[in-house]
Amino acid sequence: MPQKTKKIGLIYFVIAALLLIGLVPLVLTGYFLSERSAIELRTVENRYQTQLVQEKANQIEMFGQRYGDLIGSYAKALELSNDFSVLSSPETEKKLSLTLKENPYLIALFIKPTDGDSLSVFRSENISREEIINISDEVLKKIGEKRSIIDNPKKIKSSGETVLTFASPVIIENNTSAVVIGVVSLREIAQIMGDKKVIDEEKLWKDGLPIVFVVDSEGRAVSYPDLSVAFNRKPLNNLKIVQEWQETNSQIKSALLPFTAEYKEMKHEMIGAYSTANLQDLNLGVIAMQDEKKALASVSEMRLQTWIISLAFAFFALVIGYILSKYLTAPLIKLAFAAEKIAAGDFSFRVESKNITEIGTLGDTFNLMSEKVENQIVQLAKSAEENRELFVGTVKALAAAIDGKDKYTRGHSERVSRISVAIGRQLGMDAEELETLRISALLHDVGKIAIDDSILKKPAALTEEEFSIMKTHPVRGFKIMSQIPAMKEFLPGMYMHHEMVNGAGYPQGLHDKQIPMQAKIVSVADTFDAMTIDRPYSKGMNLQDSLDRIRSFVGTRYDNNVVEALVRACNEGQVGIGIVRLKENMPNNLNLREVQNRTA
Repeated sequence: MPQKTKKIGLIYFVIAALLLIGLVPLVLTGYFLSERSAIELRTVENRYQTQLVQEKANQIEMFGQRYGDLIGSYAKALELSNDFSVLSSPETEKKLSLTLKENPYLIALFIKPTDGDSLSVFRSENISREEIINISDEVLKKIGEKRSIIDNPKKIKSSGETVLTFASPVIIENNTSAVVIGVVSLREIAQIMGDKKVIDEEKLWKDGLPIVFVVDSEGRAVSYPDLSVAFNRKPLNNLKIVQEWQETNSQIKSALLPFTAEYKEMKHEMIGAYSTANLQDLNLGVIAMQDEKKALASVSEMRLQTWIISLAFAFFALVIGYILSKYLTAPLIKLAFAAEKIAAGDFSFRVESKNITEIGTLGDTFNLMSEKVENQIVQLAKSAEENRELFVGTVKALAAAIDGKDKYTRGHSERVSRISVAIGRQLGMDAEELETLRISALLHDVGKIAIDDSILKKPAALTEEEFSIMKTHPVRGFKIMSQIPAMKEFLPGMYMHHEMVNGAGYPQGLHDKQIPMQAKIVSVADTFDAMTIDRPYSKGMNLQDSLDRIRSFVGTRYDNNVVEALVRACNEGQVGIGIVRLKENMPNNLNLREVQNRTA
């Protein structure tokens, strides 16, 4: 009699399959998830550091621009007056003192004519007259004939203050007749860098805290969280990231760099970023760095937690899997028993249908669940449509509220929106692009909500000053709507619809390819509507004259493809009476400035 082969129970196969299917993916998912999280966290940290140093560098550049313009304005005033006798006037000294008062970080103003007495105002607690004279003597050697300079940072001995010197020559008949000098405390840069809370340098390194600081071209500290480092102008070019910045300097605006740093004989693996703040010929390095382990500490914790959770779930799955497998294999065991009975010839044996009924019930329950899920999806779709309609209705209401400030612009935004969509269709835009274009056009004048009614409702052409105020509405609209993340895709048409392809537009002076198509379309639609409606000071143009006039600005103000798309839309009847108000036999002598007044 042949020996029976020992067989393994089906339950063990089921348990093994459950563990293989459940545990392995769980472990692998936990592992890859932690790795991905580490990568994402590093990316986020790098992006944050890059954005941080770029932002701080931009703020420092604005700081330099502000004081450079201030000193330059005094130099220009002296050039225009060509009268240095004003330096002896009490009013001049009073004006300089007021400037000093209005700028708390400006510690000295010094005007040095080549002939005659100089004039200076200064904060005696920060700097002495002798130090001002010494600084001016150094600057006079460097300034040259026709250029302004920002001198390297230097330390004032009497107060310990670190300052930048701004100087601008007074050029009269191609000769330097005087020099205007301003001495500015670098405490303002410390404020820009956020150095409000003084933290000991050793603690920064020990705790792995983020360190954001500024160095000059020699690698000396200009601003640092530990104020003593900046006060002593400590050299920091022993740091690899400072060396890297010194080598690239203004050739690379910003960059990321992993590096190894040593502090008090302890090595630290760091991640950092640097950016350059260009102050005329003076470059300052803005640097952010942090210990990599501290920056990514949450990843290690997350990885450990992932493994603990994975093992806990594995044990739970093993116990539950064994219990459930008993129930899962029961129908198969009964079926095998029934098969043995039939093989033995007992055809009257029947398999109990209890388990089959439960499986059927499970199927019915699943179907019921699917039906409920489907109904829920329908409800969600309906809610999404209602939300979209509410959003569009709100946008229309906002546009109508803005247009309603002036009876002559009532319905302007809606007409511009329809004209823009008609142009977009001619250009082959898809439905999603057209919807984005429609909303952007509706909102193109939202910034006018911040413009005074006396300008918006003025029944005559705007003055230069009023027009300058009116021109701020794209920037104001952008500031309002950019705070709403969902409005991001609608911003180009709103912010750039007054840009011109020749770069003479505003607010950024962009050229042809720099201007998004959305903005180009809204620009043409906006102008077309402004040309064809009546105003208190002019009548609207007829259709053909308005198209001819817009065509005349192709290549300077408008994109040719957009203009021709408008012409086709008019010829096909998509744009005409019913969308905008058009009148025949009206004057067609509008110039570009009048169009700008209407659409500004």
